[in-house]
Amino acid sequence: MSDTAKKKKIVTVLEPEDEYTHEPDAAENYNESMYLNAFDAAQEVGGWFRLGNRVNEGYAEMTVCVYLPAKDGKRRVAFVYGRPQIDTNDKMEAGGLSIEVVEPFEHLKVRYEGKVCLLDEPGQMADPRTAFKENPWVECEVDLDYRGVSPMYGGKPQYEDGTELEVEAEKSFAKAHYEQHCAVTGTIRVGEETIDMDGLGLRDKSWGPRYWQALSWYRWLPMTFSKDFAMMISIVGGKPGGMVLEGGEYHLIRDCTIESDWDEDTYQTAMRCSVTTDHDTYEVNGEVISLIPLRNRRQDPDGNELFTRITEAMTRFECRGEKGIGMSEYLDQIVDGVPIGDDVR
Repeated sequence: MSDTAKKKKIVTVLEPEDEYTHEPDAAENYNESMYLNAFDAAQEVGGWFRLGNRVNEGYAEMTVCVYLPAKDGKRRVAFVYGRPQIDTNDKMEAGGLSIEVVEPFEHLKVRYEGKVCLLDEPGQMADPRTAFKENPWVECEVDLDYRGVSPMYGGKPQYEDGTELEVEAEKSFAKAHYEQHCAVTGTIRVGEETIDMDGLGLRDKSWGPRYWQALSWYRWLPMTFSKDFAMMISIVGGKPGGMVLEGGEYHLIRDCTIESDWDEDTYQTAMRCSVTTDHDTYEVNGEVISLIPLRNRRQDPDGNELFTRITEAMTRFECRGEKGIGMSEYLDQIVDGVPIGDDVR
């Protein structure tokens, strides 16, 4: 990079049209992704939904994950993942899952109609081929409305004169990313069970080249306590980030720590978080309710297999006597069978 480029000011830009799909980059691994979660704290149920259009590779990553009520002492999860073929990036719709922008920054709709795998033991998804084969499949319908309860957080970093930052596709996770806390209403039906959702959640969007192996590890904890109090705490490769929603405003997290407890599979079971903004400090405790382990694999140009593990856990949180709910999403590259996150013991 030239000395002139080094001196350019970088700004973050977010426009209403960014809620819709973008013209894909030339990079083979271009990904346009929308993710939304929703939880009902009183029932301790919820789920998350994701579409990642990888149009230059000819498919979308489609995921539906529903955390069902406990039954016979078991925390069941209904789950499906697929790579439906796509040949356009004009919409977020594939494999029975659709995400519609009704009003940018204000209102989105999520719908799904199709089958899901019903797991009494969600840990079986560490071996997805066997889990999908040996567990029953049932019909699922999702119809949810998301309405923003916060400002937008994030956007696309670019130079002040409007020119784009250079992105190395092989090492990229996204060139733009934003998030928002939401109120969520609607229904989720799994087999004969129906969840009437009147809860809270978080949604995010990113676009640009992505490989899941571009980051060594991260910890991502989106949570809600009420429409007026919510957080997203993150540590990406050791770098803290996120925000706290209070008084209708986001306050950026300047520093945070996450101390986790682990089981014998090095899956998170609980966490203790210290958070600092320019306005206040917070102590947050989390306890995993239900966890499903997922993975992504690919080969590098030299033929070496790369293995990424992502543990997705519905988690109850507590801060200053307030009870909340959300996710703890832990991503690690697995090397010689061991997750490489700096905090794993």
